Amino acid sequence: MRAARLNSSVIARIAYDEATRVLDIWFHDSGRYCYFDVPPEIYDGLRSAASAGRYFADHIKNRFRCSFDPERKKFRPVGVR
Repeated sequence: MRAARLNSSVIARIAYDEATRVLDIWFHDSGRYCYFDVPPEIYDGLRSAASAGRYFADHIKNRFRCSFDPERKKFRPVGVR
């Protein structure tokens, strides 16, 4: 598992599991999301990007299957999936 804290107004930290190719992203406003089947180059690019938010929007958002942190679903407000 590789992990990093980012100096970003959008993303607090990231973690990447090379064995499962899962990228976890903790957003300041909305918590942790898990992105699946992400190549390691995407993690490296996000970690080293001048703007993590821009890199996320251009290279990750809507390109990989994702889910809200499954461990936190039980704590989400009623009616939110």
